[in-house]
Amino acid sequence: MHIPVLQKEIISFLNPRPNKNFIDATFGGGGHSKIILEKNKPYGKVLAIEIDPDLFQKNNIQNERLILVNDSYANIEDILRENSFGPVDGILFDLGMSSWHIKESKRGFSFKRDEALDMRFNPLKNILTAFEIVNYWPEEKIANVLSDFGQERFFRAIAKKIVQKRKIKPIRTTFDLVEIIKEAVGRQYQRQKIHCATRTFQALRIAVNDELNNLKRGLDSAKKALEKEGKIVVISFHSLEDRIVKNFFRNNQQSNNLKVVTKKPISPFIEEVKENPSARSAKLRVAQKI
Repeated sequence: MHIPVLQKEIISFLNPRPNKNFIDATFGGGGHSKIILEKNKPYGKVLAIEIDPDLFQKNNIQNERLILVNDSYANIEDILRENSFGPVDGILFDLGMSSWHIKESKRGFSFKRDEALDMRFNPLKNILTAFEIVNYWPEEKIANVLSDFGQERFFRAIAKKIVQKRKIKPIRTTFDLVEIIKEAVGRQYQRQKIHCATRTFQALRIAVNDELNNLKRGLDSAKKALEKEGKIVVISFHSLEDRIVKNFFRNNQQSNNLKVVTKKPISPFIEEVKENPSARSAKLRVAQKI
């Protein structure tokens, strides 16, 4: 499962006290929820949200104070109403992918595994797949996705090559797409530290799941749901997410809705990165409701 990053810092900022209620907006394997439930007993509750129906079914935390919902954090307000949950003293967003998605879901999240181009977090509710984007979207639209969501410098070359190749045969698997990217970017880019498919895969995943718009909706809903002095704690893993969080906190501080607690994002110490390399890009930001 996804190894929780910056866990000590998260707990320090959330400060889950006895009998207080919290939202874990990104349940995953339940690591964060489990710790919060230890801290807020005997009567405090955790409302946990997991968008993936398969991960939702894998929950192994047996605790009557845990309310687990299979939905998107973009719908926090509806989820709270449907579950009569509150008051809310803190909300956590851990935007990192679980290793289960990469290693076990078989939905094409990793360029290291030969799988169907799916990339949906919730196949039961989302009809858009990465296969549809690369095989049916116009070249300009694909280029915009790679540029806007992946910050890929070779976005035009990759989009052009995708359109050329799909005229010959459908692009069905992750390995099909990786070979196309390698052709498009050339040997020099392939030898760089980051794999040449990294940004394209990130971009497609974000587009398929509408991640950035959902994050904006989730943050706004979280702000409304919080009690006074409650905190929003967010861990992001790429610059697009971090920018959204930073701007949301800053704008709401200017309008006197939130107080920014972390003037600069908190990053993991080198020891944590050595133990968990996926933590290297993590950035933690915190704001408190006024």
